[in-house]
Amino acid sequence: MRVHICAVGRLRSGPEKSLIDDYLQRFDRTGRALGLGPARLVEVEDKKNAGMAAEADLLRKSLPKGAVICTLDERGKLLSSPAWAKRLADWRDTGRQDLALIIGGADGIDPSLRAEADFSLSFGKMVWPHMLVRVMLSEQIYRAATILAGSPYHRT
Repeated sequence: MRVHICAVGRLRSGPEKSLIDDYLQRFDRTGRALGLGPARLVEVEDKKNAGMAAEADLLRKSLPKGAVICTLDERGKLLSSPAWAKRLADWRDTGRQDLALIIGGADGIDPSLRAEADFSLSFGKMVWPHMLVRVMLSEQIYRAATILAGSPYHRT
């Protein structure tokens, strides 16, 4: 199952980009034997600053046809890392070819796009900078692969 992190905004060179690249590379290596990956970051940019609805349209265009749609949203479901790993494995095991993980812009994800999601994941009630959410999400998909592989990376 291919993983697409679809995000509003462009990530410039710096520590966040380095971390994301590292975790996605690790995920690709670990996930390959598990039927997970590759992972890629798809960035969209609302250059006209037309708002959340315009961002939602750009995000929709970036989604692979038939993908599982998972939004990152403070109103989403809180999961432990093992529960997240199980969720990924379940989607993979039902034959889904693509997973689109959606990160909105500064104002969040348009309600119409949130309503189209198959699942919504939360990293807590706090609001996180959307660039930092990319890092956290990249680490969690890598962690999920290590959990499914039985690696000691995740310890409880």
